[in-house]
Amino acid sequence: KSEPLACPGFRRMQDEDIELVMAIEQAAYPFPWSEGIFRDCMRVGYTCVVCEQHGRVCGYAVLSVSAGEAHILNVCVAPASQGQGLGRRMLEYLLDLASVGRVDTVLLEVRPSNHAARALYDTVGFNEIGLRRAYYPAQGSDREDALVLAKALMPATTGPA
Repeated sequence: KSEPLACPGFRRMQDEDIELVMAIEQAAYPFPWSEGIFRDCMRVGYTCVVCEQHGRVCGYAVLSVSAGEAHILNVCVAPASQGQGLGRRMLEYLLDLASVGRVDTVLLEVRPSNHAARALYDTVGFNEIGLRRAYYPAQGSDREDALVLAKALMPATTGPA
């Protein structure tokens, strides 16, 4: 009998989390972000959060908010914790944060080959709006396109407010 999923906690990423975040990033992605990218995201004030379950960091996310738009830059769940709904919870948490920040639209890029992420984004209402050619590194000297997805958070207003 499997243990029921404990409700994960979210908190702001701290400098002391970077080592664990990097271990998860390197385990989850063939082309991981560098430590410098995470530190730069924290330094410039992006929303960088970690997800804790059973007292351990099991995932993280990075969100940039500017001028009524939010951009989800990274959402990752440790491979050992995948398949438990944590990615969906982190994504919903980011969408909630964006809503509180009076964001109209949330954008993200995803590899066409990342079927699990694409399915998740589809179920929470993201729609494909574009393509960035040769956006991601791939095996050898190849590059992989990125699908650009968007989700409207606030209904468009018509006429003067």
